[in-house]
Amino acid sequence: MTTLPDKIVRDPLWETIRLDATAVRIIDTPEFQRLRYIRQLGFTHLVYPGATHTRFDHALGVYHLTATALGRLRERGGVPPEVWEGEELVPYAALLHDIGHYAFSHALEELEPGSVPIHHEDVADRFFASAALRDALAPLGLTAPDRIHELIRGKSEIPLRGLVSGSLDLDKMEYLRRDARFCGVPYGEVDVSRLLEGLQILKDPETERYEVGVHEKAVAALESLLFAKYQMFRNVYWHHAVRAATALYKRIVEEAVGAGLIAPDELVGPTDEELLYQIGRRAVEDDGEIAERIATRWLPSLRHRKLPKRALELTAADLAGRQVEDWAVGDSPWKRAVEDDLAAELALEPGEVVIDFPAKPAMFQLDVLVERRTGVVQRLDMEGLEGLLDLPRVAQELYSSARVLRVFTFERREVSADRVLDRITRPAGSV
Repeated sequence: MTTLPDKIVRDPLWETIRLDATAVRIIDTPEFQRLRYIRQLGFTHLVYPGATHTRFDHALGVYHLTATALGRLRERGGVPPEVWEGEELVPYAALLHDIGHYAFSHALEELEPGSVPIHHEDVADRFFASAALRDALAPLGLTAPDRIHELIRGKSEIPLRGLVSGSLDLDKMEYLRRDARFCGVPYGEVDVSRLLEGLQILKDPETERYEVGVHEKAVAALESLLFAKYQMFRNVYWHHAVRAATALYKRIVEEAVGAGLIAPDELVGPTDEELLYQIGRRAVEDDGEIAERIATRWLPSLRHRKLPKRALELTAADLAGRQVEDWAVGDSPWKRAVEDDLAAELALEPGEVVIDFPAKPAMFQLDVLVERRTGVVQRLDMEGLEGLLDLPRVAQELYSSARVLRVFTFERREVSADRVLDRITRPAGSV
């Protein structure tokens, strides 16, 4: 196999990214090039026009941060040789962590399992099976593709796995900074350099196994990451117009699958524009009612930014004393039945009312070893560490404040709160 030279990529966020020969081979595969045409933030560009960056850009950034982190940890030393087992795989797991993403990123993962195959990290195994990607990874050994996939899925036993999956994974640091930059907002400011300087390889005092942790001096930077996440979800990822566009897109795909215009397996592989084109072409060729609705109304509305309207919006304060039913949080047959009942009452077509209550239970995910100034190693989790980080005291309140229950209608309508709450909520604490 011909040895490729290292390459330099200029990046607007991290400036210079150096790619080694294996990274270049991976990037040159069709499976990785596909990421150039999948937007990092789905439909967020309809609200923040600059948000047209892609999974390709983001993956290069995560690779860069991971290589940098490994270099810093190596310089620090002080750990037994077995800690470095599998180190050579970690940068490429970082590079490939999004290889299985659907078109428009995370949107389709919110659909019912019957509508989409599986989560993007599990879908990735289809891409790892490709001859081109396996050839690119061949210099790392026969088992490299499977071991890298385990790292991505958080199922690896490699001591350095925390750089790829976990509270300190560099994916979060990268996407928060990149998303904020391209949206033009000040919310995603994470002290990345301080976090990188604070990374340590620490021994868990309970299991005596080594893992990636952080020094106490960098905990403030870790806190900045958590709050940046909260601000980005509240102001960008869950912006009402972003959620409206996402709701319309999910409804198009859901109905297209239900009508047989596209099979669930066909959702794996297409880029953003390829998927919309494929659905649109098949809808035009089909003479069914749903196909006609998709072709003449819903797809044009999405392309021309004629988004569903907010008929109702309820904050955490409005929901005080009420608990939203679990089946109404995601997409389910029960929620769809309520939505279509509301559509009939509002003189709209089936599918033209969407109840949206986004969830991110792991928003404040925290499970990391911390070396205190005294040298003692402790685990910082959602119980917090008194005097260091008392996040649990405010985490649930912040999470609740970021979530908004909305009812979108494909034509302008008004819906009373009681009309919805009686159907999808119950008194808090009741079974």
